[in-house]
Order: sequence, then structure tokens, then C-alpha cells
Amino acid sequence: MKTIDFQIDADGIARVGIDVPGRTINVFVPELLTDLASVVEAIRTRDDIRGAILTSAKASGFIAGADLKDFATAHDRRVSAQSARDMTLHASQIFRSLETSGKPVVAAINGLALGGGYELCLACHYRVLVDDPKAVVGLPEVTVGLLPGAGGTQRLPRLIGIERAIPLLLDGRHVGPVDALRMGLVDKVVARDLVYATAREWVLAHPAACQPWDVKGFKVPGGAGALAPHAAKTFGLGVAALRAATRDNYPAPGAIQSCVYEGTQLPLDAALRVEASYFGSLLAGSVARNLMRTLFFNKLAADKGVGRPGLPDEKVVKLGVLGAGMMGSGITYAAAVSGIDVVLLDANQAAAEQGKARCAALLAKEVAKGRRSEQAASDVLARITPSDAFASVADCDLVVEAVFENREIKADVIRKAEAVLPKSAVFASNTSTLPITGLAQHSMRPGQLIGIHFFSPVERMQLVEVIVGRDTSESTLARALGFIKQLRKTPIVVNDSPGFYTSRIFCAFVDEGMAMLAQGVAPALIENAARQAGMATGPLAVTDEVSLELQKQVIDQAIADGLPDRCLRQHAAPVVEKLTSMGRLGRKAGMGFYDYPQGAKKHLWNGLSALYPLLERQPSVEEVKRRLLYIQALEAARCIEEGVLTDAANADIGAVMGLGFPTWTGGTLSLIETIGLSTFVAECDGFALQFGERFQPSEWLRRRANANEPFFAQPA
Repeated sequence: MKTIDFQIDADGIARVGIDVPGRTINVFVPELLTDLASVVEAIRTRDDIRGAILTSAKASGFIAGADLKDFATAHDRRVSAQSARDMTLHASQIFRSLETSGKPVVAAINGLALGGGYELCLACHYRVLVDDPKAVVGLPEVTVGLLPGAGGTQRLPRLIGIERAIPLLLDGRHVGPVDALRMGLVDKVVARDLVYATAREWVLAHPAACQPWDVKGFKVPGGAGALAPHAAKTFGLGVAALRAATRDNYPAPGAIQSCVYEGTQLPLDAALRVEASYFGSLLAGSVARNLMRTLFFNKLAADKGVGRPGLPDEKVVKLGVLGAGMMGSGITYAAAVSGIDVVLLDANQAAAEQGKARCAALLAKEVAKGRRSEQAASDVLARITPSDAFASVADCDLVVEAVFENREIKADVIRKAEAVLPKSAVFASNTSTLPITGLAQHSMRPGQLIGIHFFSPVERMQLVEVIVGRDTSESTLARALGFIKQLRKTPIVVNDSPGFYTSRIFCAFVDEGMAMLAQGVAPALIENAARQAGMATGPLAVTDEVSLELQKQVIDQAIADGLPDRCLRQHAAPVVEKLTSMGRLGRKAGMGFYDYPQGAKKHLWNGLSALYPLLERQPSVEEVKRRLLYIQALEAARCIEEGVLTDAANADIGAVMGLGFPTWTGGTLSLIETIGLSTFVAECDGFALQFGERFQPSEWLRRRANANEPFFAQPA
């Protein structure tokens, strides 16, 4: 066998050492299932085998689950729900054959066991887990739009009860050894050198082992079905809460609840068929494809530095941050936590000290939550040096400016910083709108100037948008991406243009919300439809957060720069002008589209209906949802057409991780592919007739739709 080291000792105990070649950690590949089927047959039929112990021959863990490469392409390969059902049922039947072999089988879990790996453990009669915080167990399939398809939704509730199993299945969390033992997910937690011996002792002591659910008269702990004491809470209120949380955009959680409800009232063999059917429908659907492609494969590739010029790594040892406001202090915190020494510079020492104090407050929260020790927090804080003198950044490898979004101010700090920086240093601007090529005109070394656009709050937001100017060198790009990797954040790379990528998408979203408001669409309908579509927040609320005042400044700057009409946000500008003229500048001012009464919950401002009388006939929720999502997707396609983006994956990652675009879509371009290019173009044409040319697809996109040319490469 290629994937299993199968040995039988003198006492007739079979050691099943799983070792998938070419992988740092075991995953379920077809060869492993084939070999496992052979092993199970041997355990069942050979008289010289008294029992078996399943373990891993790799120190990295037991089994991490399925190989998602095949799963992620199933939808694009047009794998049917029936085929997907049959595939997972094949694995499920191997596991079932193992647990009904008539011989004791123990899982000696010497590392993490997730997904199908933990499902295999559940099919064993006893589970011994190594006492190592990295040795987590769990069923995380819901996070990639699937459900456990090899018995997880059926064995776990039968093992620990439906009430305790459902939350684990719905949030997909990983459980460490202490909690796993307490919750009954494993039977024993022991030191590493005792794992196999403990498993062996149990096998020898339990020659007639049998799963509890195969014993006549077995009942699910706590009950199953509509008459179970917990049924009203679990399957009544639980379904309502789930629909409120998912907005019916994510099919997997609902499928899990249904699967558990139906399956736990059936004999296990029938229940496994129910589970496989639900799994097949999910795998064949687009949501699982979208989640896996964007949040797993494409994000992982970005984290590893895909697209980085092939130059040697140069780590940032000392960082300069210019501007100690919320953004600057957030960048400082992220760098210091990553082990980088930071000089935090502001116009005066008091402002710089205040920026460091913000970092101290973030660290104090970490300590209070038990995520960091007092000493570790102290060590991080010691890496931060507040200053008001540009000379203090003289030995920095890289400088990030996070000053006010004004071209003159940024030009001034570029000149002052470059006057003292080493010739090899990189200068990065944290601008969200000002073109990098224009800023580089104020630099003595434009090849070493780049945009590094962080998102607020920096300590929580993982995305970083890297903007390559006309003169930015490959070595500068490589160093910027290396710096972001040091911060353990996810980069996307875009080419310079007004608004870059994320700001263009963001403006498309909020501007469409304002256009609908001016049109007479009810403000509550706009906001609720956005959330129902899966956006993190409504366009009016998020505009208040970033401030209407800032929106006015951006629009005024675009006019002053003589940008083309499409960049002037003409259908939103009158709304911004009207509200700012009334002093309604956003949340910081206590009023914008919303009112923010002290000590009370924010609410939409009642005066909006007087400013913008409501249409007598309001659009449907679905129409509003589509307008808000389609306008962003259309702008993303334009960014590909114009060369602002050269990689579709960056469009999806940037939208989902930076702007809260719904993860069920996979991102802006995945949404277009999910809808179908031809359908998307046709629906945008309809919107263009109703609402204006901003919805008009370009001839480039129209040709692409006619040729059925997707944005992502399709599997064979």
C-alpha cells in the first residue's frame, strides 16, 4: 500500500500507520481510501487480527481532512449532486465497515484530526488524544460551505447528544485536548509517548467492542426528533436564529440542522444515506466552490506571496510610521506584535506618545483576555519608540506614512523622510485614493515608493492593498510583500489608478445606496437589503462610519484633479453635498444618515424622508440587493479590463476581506461567474435602462460573455 504502513504485532494487534506521501500532513486522497478499504477488509476477515489501532506515521498530525482541491473544482467540473453523494457514501461505507468489523478499533490521535480525519476517529470504538494544544479535533466543513459527509453529522450527535453536537457542527470550531475530553469528543488524553500504548491496552481489554449506536435499544443522548425535550429550542428557535444569521445565503448550516434532525431518527445506515444526499447537493453547488476558492486556495496563495518578484527576502528590521493617529498607531501595533522595532513619528512628542498609548491599550485588552502575558505585552511595547524628529527614522528599512489624506501634506512628509532615510529604504504611502504615481513626483527615488493601503482597524483587518506606481521597481514590490508577510496579513497587488481597486468598489457600493436614497427608495429598505444580501453593513451606515465629510473631500479632490466624469461620483455627490451642508458629517459628528443619541442605539434620521420623498411604489428587496451587489461586481470587471487588476483572485480577496462583500458569492468576479456572464450582462443592461449608464456593461465584458470566457481558469 502506498499510503498506509500496515503491521501486525505478536498479540494480533494491527497497527495502521497512515502516511500519505508527498504531503506534510495526511489528507484523504483517493489512494488513501483505497488502501483503507483493503485494511478494513483485512481486519474483518483475518483470524490473526484481534483488533486495530489507527494512527499517523507523520509527526504533524493525524489527518487534516479531505483534499479540498477536488472539492473546490467539483462545481466547475459539473459534478452532479448524485455523483458527489456516491463519492462521499463510498468513504462513509468504508468507515461503517470498520466499526462493524466485530473487532476493537482505537484511534491513537497523535496530532490534529479535522473533518474526515475526525470522522474516521468517530468510527473507531475508542479515541486517545495526545496532550498537545496543537492537537485539535473538530468538524470544520461548514466553513467551506459543506457538511461532514462521512458520518460526522450522525455519529457526533449519537456520541454526545444533539444539543452539544449542533453548535460544534454549525460553527466548525477546533477543540483542544482539555475541552475535547470534557465534551466527550475523545475518551482519553495522555502524553505523547503514551498515546499508542494506551490505545493498545484498551484494544486488549475490550475484545468485544461495539459502538453504542449498534447496541439494541440505543437512544440518542437527550433525545431525538420533535418530541425531544430540547426540540423546540434546537430545531424551532434554532432554525429561526440560523436563518437570521445566514440570511438564507449559506445552505450548509440549514442542511446540517436538517441532516441531524432527520438522520438521528433513523438507523445509522439509513442516516448515512441521508447525510450523503445533503453533502452531494452542497458540493455540487456554487457557494461551496466560492468559499473554498476564495477563502482557502486564493487566500493561501496570497499569504504565501504569489506574484512576488523572484528576489531574495529582505526582512524589515526597523519600521518608521509617520502619523500617530488611529491608522498609524494600528500599523505600529501590528508591526511591533510581529517583532519589528518601530519609530512612531508625529508632529509633536505628545501626539506620538498618545499613539503609543493606543498600542498599550490594545495590548492591555489582549492580556485581560488571556491571549498574551504581561511580559509579552511589555516586550511588544518596548519595541515602539515615539518621536517628533524625522532624524529618528534615519536607520529604518521601510517607512509607512499614515498622515491626513491630502496631497500637499503627504508630499511634505515624503521630502522630509527621504532627506534622512538610507538610500536603500522603501517609502510606502497608506493612501486610499491618491494616485501613487502622482505622489512619486515628490520623491527623489520614485522607484522606491509604493502604496501600502491598510484597512481600519488595522489590528483586526487582515487585508492590505499594495499599489504599484508607474515607476515602482520590482525590488520595492518584493520588499513590500515581504513586509506584509511579516505582519501575517493578506496582500493583494493592484496597479495605480484613481481609487485603486478597493476604494472604487467601496464607492460603487455607497454611491449606489445614496443614488437609491435620492431616487426615493426607503432608507430602511436600502440598509436591510444590503445586510440580507450578506454585506457587512448597509451603504448609508458605512458612509457615516468613514464620514460624509471625507467623501466630500474625496469628490472635491477628484474635481480639482480634473479626473474624468466617471470618477466624479456624480449620482452620489449631490447627496453628500446636501448632508454636509447641514452639518450631518457622519458618526463622529453625532449625525449623518443616522442619528447617534448618547446612551441610545443609533437610528436612521427621520428627516431623510423630507429631503428625499419616498417613491409611491418601492422596489423589491431582491432588486435592491442585486443593484448593490451588481454595481460592485461591474466595477471589479472594469478594473480587470483597465489593467488595474491583473489577477481575478485579487478582486475577490480584496472585496471579501477588505470591504465585507458577501463570502457566499466568493467575491465580485466569482459572483458574476455564479450568475453566469451572459445573465449578468443582460441584467445589467436592464438596470442601465432604468437607472443610468453606470450599469452599462462595456463592449469588452459583452464580448467576454458572448464567448463564455470566465475570469478564473476552468478545470478539465
